[in-house]
Amino acid sequence: MNATTTIEPARSGSSAAGPRVLAQIPDDKAMLRAAAELTRDLTVARPEIYWPDMLGSALIGYGLLAAAILLDNVPLAITCGVLAVFPLYRALLFIHELTHLHRDALPGFRTAWNLLVGIPLLTPSLMYENVHTLHHSRMRYGTAEDPEYKALALMKPWTLPLFVLVAALAPIGLLLRWGVIAPLGLVFPALRKAAWERFSSLSINPDFRRRPPEEKERGWFLFQQIGASLWAMFVLSTPFWLGWKPLLVAIAVTSAVATFNQLRTLVAHLWENDGEAMTVTAQYLDSVNVHTAIGALWAPVGLRYHALHHLLPSLPYHSLPLAHKRISAHLGPTSTYEEATHPGLVVLVMRIARSTMGRRD
Repeated sequence: MNATTTIEPARSGSSAAGPRVLAQIPDDKAMLRAAAELTRDLTVARPEIYWPDMLGSALIGYGLLAAAILLDNVPLAITCGVLAVFPLYRALLFIHELTHLHRDALPGFRTAWNLLVGIPLLTPSLMYENVHTLHHSRMRYGTAEDPEYKALALMKPWTLPLFVLVAALAPIGLLLRWGVIAPLGLVFPALRKAAWERFSSLSINPDFRRRPPEEKERGWFLFQQIGASLWAMFVLSTPFWLGWKPLLVAIAVTSAVATFNQLRTLVAHLWENDGEAMTVTAQYLDSVNVHTAIGALWAPVGLRYHALHHLLPSLPYHSLPLAHKRISAHLGPTSTYEEATHPGLVVLVMRIARSTMGRRD
């Protein structure tokens, strides 16, 4: 039997005009049912897509980074450095997929990603594992317990440029975290505890404190921490025997990657919730889908379907375009589902900026 025979089209749960009180938006059960029923055959992660995508992105990114370091022709070296940002950015964003994949879905992929991308870029998957899933919790999303949420649209105007620009310092912060604080933490337990709670997760909520890892995770996390620490200490030693150029170029490129990612994070949600628990539909409407072709460049690995991802977090990234096509066609252009679709990056940034401009006091 065709799954669509049991589904009724959804009706819009909120008006596009005027501000919404997100916590008061009820669940659109027809939309939720349609999303689940229309995508049941799209849940399998395909290794023939994941492996070449991740490996190819990493290989191209590192090759361009090496060229930026080794070339004496300054314009060409700068061009290679700029181009390196995009494949490295794509390779890095597979960390998001790792947090949603079942551990047995792609044998070896998690370890390979950490060895090839996570540890070399000093962002091992432990910084997202058991942290990002809190962001998807029905009762935590948009609240003070959400590590990845701040009501940016409700804050002061200066917070937006600061939010993006602080990411430029991420490579330095990561070098210090893994190359200095981690070794010192072996001697000072209080420092080790503070580093785990505050500096071992990719979170934007400054009040978030990470809990100690569970017993079953400690060996896996220890492997990543040792790898990141050894690599960071190696990188910090390179100016003494390779000169400063390799380190400075690598910092510049990874700083651009981090800034790019922070800009994407800025428009992944509308950031309009004031801290109350929300329904799944309200969480969806506070999230963003962008279907333009250029969206795949600044929000790769399926992240331009971020609102859809919040409806169906277990769908692999390669299934999201088809899932969107099915759900959109079934529910129609006036449905709640379409309310999470936005024109693009610039429009979204301007929307949030306008919201903050009214909060100067």
